[in-house]
Amino acid sequence: MRGTQEEQGAMFSYVSQEDRIPQDHPLRVLRGMVDPILKSLSNRFDKLYSEVGRPSIPPEQLLRALLIQILYTIRSERLLMEELDYNLLFRWFVGLSMDDLVWDHSVFSKNRDRLLGGDIADEFLKKVLELARENGLLSDEHFTVDGTLIEAWAGQKSFKKKEDSGSSDKTDDPGNPTVDFHGEKRSNQTHQSSTDPESRLYRKGPGKEAKLTFMGHVTMDNRHGLVVATRYTQATGKAEREAALEMAKSLKNRRKRRKTVGADKGYDTADFVEKMRKIKFTPHVAQNDTNRSSAIDERTTRHRGYTVSQRKRKLVEEIFGWLKTVGLMRKTRHKGVKRGGWMFTFANAIYNLVRIRNLMAQPC
Repeated sequence: MRGTQEEQGAMFSYVSQEDRIPQDHPLRVLRGMVDPILKSLSNRFDKLYSEVGRPSIPPEQLLRALLIQILYTIRSERLLMEELDYNLLFRWFVGLSMDDLVWDHSVFSKNRDRLLGGDIADEFLKKVLELARENGLLSDEHFTVDGTLIEAWAGQKSFKKKEDSGSSDKTDDPGNPTVDFHGEKRSNQTHQSSTDPESRLYRKGPGKEAKLTFMGHVTMDNRHGLVVATRYTQATGKAEREAALEMAKSLKNRRKRRKTVGADKGYDTADFVEKMRKIKFTPHVAQNDTNRSSAIDERTTRHRGYTVSQRKRKLVEEIFGWLKTVGLMRKTRHKGVKRGGWMFTFANAIYNLVRIRNLMAQPC
């Protein structure tokens, strides 16, 4: 016999929100790692907020919501608020009860921008690395550096001559003007994006399309492929090597031993190799000897460690792959180096959390 559908407008639930989340759900482990980190950052949060005025969104809940947005690839704050409104799992993770009202997406964005102005992402990454170190997941000796292009939130039409005040055609659509730049010589010296002035026109190689981009850089620990340092810069031909040097200097020499750093052929320059050796890093850089001489000779390549570094350095592509397919980093939604860098660092910290969770779940 066919059952009949009974519609009911309202009901009481006698099952708690906590009981509705499966005990083996992956987010439970992440929540257990994130909560102590956020608690340790409480003093940092206090410095970002005034002691008077209306209460804002709790920063702990805001960061958990950002973590959900990146982890589940939710492309906008409007969609994130919609998910929080009806997704019980997300409400539980963020810390909202069944009856709590979800914030307006514009209010959420404004409160998020307050955190973007601080160094919370860097501190969050440091706390995540402390967690990894406590569980013996870092080596502090062998690293890999690499960079990737991140498309800017700006179109080709916005890349105009610096002295150009805009279109004089009043009949044209101001939101989508007609722009014909074919045959025009354009460069970062003479042109600039009106949408994101800090973005730079850059192409990955010969025959590739030039796009308005930034560069995201990471230093990876070779033991388990965790990100230990990040940089976010304008896209230039020297940006990768300059960022690699900055990140290397930021890594403390905990064991007073010489460190190694693997890298691809783009880092094979005499200047980069010399500077890395001065700061006690042995550059295990892939040799670029096509129609030129490599800055890396047999003194480095003859060691077994060089071969290991060259094999391990390919793990960094897994980081970039996750950031661009899951972590909303294929095309940044934030303008400028500072804001985009904040989100880049935070996304890398989330990648580390997922990686740590998976490593801790593996049998010894």
